[in-house]
Amino acid sequence: MSYVDEVLEQVKAKNADQPEFLQAVTEVLNSLRPVVEQHEEQYRKLAILERITEPDRQIMFRVPWVDDNGQTQVNRGFRVQFNNAIGPYKGGLRLHPSVNLSIIKFLGFEQVFKNSLTTLPIGGGKGGSDFDPKGKSDNEVMRFCQSFMTELYKYIGADQDVPAGDIGTGAREIGFLFGQYKKIRDTYEGVLTGKGLTYGGSLARTEATGYGLVYLTEELLKCHGTDFNGKTVAVSGAGNVAIYAIQKAESLGAKVVTCSDSTGWIYDPEGIDVAVLKDVKEVKRARLTEYAAARPSAEYHEKANKDDHGVWNIKCDVALPCATQNELNLDDAKALVANGVYAVCEGANMPTTLEATEYLQKNGVLFVCGKASNAGGVATSALEMSQNSERLSWSFEEVDAKLKNIMVGIYHNIDDAAKEYGMEGNYVAGANIAGFKKVVEAMIAQGVC
Repeated sequence: MSYVDEVLEQVKAKNADQPEFLQAVTEVLNSLRPVVEQHEEQYRKLAILERITEPDRQIMFRVPWVDDNGQTQVNRGFRVQFNNAIGPYKGGLRLHPSVNLSIIKFLGFEQVFKNSLTTLPIGGGKGGSDFDPKGKSDNEVMRFCQSFMTELYKYIGADQDVPAGDIGTGAREIGFLFGQYKKIRDTYEGVLTGKGLTYGGSLARTEATGYGLVYLTEELLKCHGTDFNGKTVAVSGAGNVAIYAIQKAESLGAKVVTCSDSTGWIYDPEGIDVAVLKDVKEVKRARLTEYAAARPSAEYHEKANKDDHGVWNIKCDVALPCATQNELNLDDAKALVANGVYAVCEGANMPTTLEATEYLQKNGVLFVCGKASNAGGVATSALEMSQNSERLSWSFEEVDAKLKNIMVGIYHNIDDAAKEYGMEGNYVAGANIAGFKKVVEAMIAQGVC
């Protein structure tokens, strides 16, 4: 049995109840076979694959807080510090009812390679809670965040572990978390990214993941002899990533015709109106029914069930899944291919199932996985860390230019890695290989630790 297969069997045996984590590890290790085979004796002796698939530590804790009715509520908090071979742990905090250890581990594992691809000195980690901020008052969110940070602060720091935002964790939540950390530690440091501009945040951080996704996709299209101008684009999600991906794609001449949230999706043949979408989602924090009410050209489709991914049935040239994990399945991939999709680039973390990914690749669709194409957010978070360390604030244009250079560089790095190992056009393998090689080189240099 090969070394890769041995480790896959071990990981499956140890984590049998963690499907998302197993999915991520299976996809990565299978694509790394050509690299591992070249160094199998060395990697086996140093247990490289066992070490890279086992987190440095997994922290799970109780989060008690009091709601506006005086009732005490209890949630579960997580922080998984996966690998710090190339820098302090770095990864977001997800607040969503679906959060569990498997999801946090898969996100942390993916973050190791994503952060490596940015070329910046940051390791991989992830955290969060099964707390749902939707429908909660500001005071309830504040009390939860204060309780969450009262436990989390023990394990984080500007040179140790730097959390950020993610699903459910926006500027409001980051502010409350930072305030509590500062109060407990009595120190002012860049321990969180995604902060407000008045207390150490970076310009362009809000736009970064969506913009970065489009910058990489633009370079992908350019290197295949085309661009966004005149293209029809389907986007899922209506959060931060989706909104700014739509905005940037439209600025490059594309027509984005879809977006979605947890209850339904929009088809707007005239193109999504970003100003209306921002008002609905960022100001009113409302459902997409409000968008449809404000736009006569828009059709609102309520989801029949959680597996209703109607946006992928709309004819498009480019698809950008920006919602959540496993939102684009095999049936969705077949619908996209049947409608002539040219490229699919992930804006969310692992939004495409393994079966769907393989189908898209086999049918000649240009496909880039999230650890490469959605790395713009964490890259800009690392730029925020740099600004905090230097006590500086860069202009929007400076940060945006650095972001674009990073994303263009990521595309060429994964393209070169795929070609080096005889897999030209396989950007999933290219991303995993390029990210893995840098981390492993650092691990070997630092000894068994």
